[in-house]
Amino acid sequence: MERINQWMAWLDEQVADPVMIELGFATLMGLAIFALLVALVLLIIGLSDPLRRRLRGLEAHAEVAAAGHGSGTSGGIKASPSVAGGLDHWLGPMGEKLVPSEEEKQHKLAQRLRRAGKRSPGAVNVFYGARLALTVLPALVVMAVLVPLTRLPISTALLVMMAVAIVGYVLPSFWLDQQFNKRTRLLRRGLPDALDLLVVCTEAGLGLAAGIQRVSHELAVSHPELSDELNLFGLQTRAGMDHRSALRDLEERTGVEDIRGLVTTLLQSMRFGTSIAATLRIYASELRDKRTQEAEEKAAKVSTKMLFPLIFCVFPSFFVVALGPPLLGAMEALARAGQ
Repeated sequence: MERINQWMAWLDEQVADPVMIELGFATLMGLAIFALLVALVLLIIGLSDPLRRRLRGLEAHAEVAAAGHGSGTSGGIKASPSVAGGLDHWLGPMGEKLVPSEEEKQHKLAQRLRRAGKRSPGAVNVFYGARLALTVLPALVVMAVLVPLTRLPISTALLVMMAVAIVGYVLPSFWLDQQFNKRTRLLRRGLPDALDLLVVCTEAGLGLAAGIQRVSHELAVSHPELSDELNLFGLQTRAGMDHRSALRDLEERTGVEDIRGLVTTLLQSMRFGTSIAATLRIYASELRDKRTQEAEEKAAKVSTKMLFPLIFCVFPSFFVVALGPPLLGAMEALARAGQ
């Protein structure tokens, strides 16, 4: 604790010294300019490398071909815009040098991107490139525009610049979490309809892969996210992947608890040789009961959540209207009695 106090006292002395403030500001400006120059150099190197340009062109052609093949087999499903589009040519080369060398960190980030619906091969590079750009560029804009126009003190300008840089660094991860939560909600919303259609297809005599392909075709308009995942499952099985591996990959790339339960149920049905149609019907009934219980739970919480707006918004105005005139009359009576 004593060291912390000494360090804080030393920091206060340095902040009070105008020469140290100017020196710190010049140092931070130099670091920011150096980071911007490094980012520009990485961008130029990435754009001017003919091998990388050739690889990006091949990836783009492969994605277009896969999207066209998927739309032709799933009844007009349109491919979602790829992360490796225009942003990849600018942010990818900058972020390529920032990707951590540990495979575990790369795998975790790639898994988060897949679960958010970003399956491009260069999505990891684009993520780190966006993080670098949002960390450096807004801070430079604040330094170059806000400080001269507002004439803020040097210490305040440094704090604002650091806050902007921290927000820019955290913003890509926050956006990725929001995309994952949004996609999870959309997948959970479309799963009951998909299960009902899949039960009908399997009871009509279709196999699991054919039934899932048919369901992906039917859900292309109402639930495009789930339709895209099911269509990818059909493409994997037609490419030679066995059903168990394709189901495991579906569970891994979505990260939705309900889909994980569905995959586990189907794998157990395949293992023990039970009827897939009966298994799907039972799971659909259980999922419907689970959704009903969740709705009842949320409805039961409404009365408790309504207490806060009632206490802080409704009751004060009610007390003013109900008790205001009597209080004014009592105050007037006390004033007269005092006179």
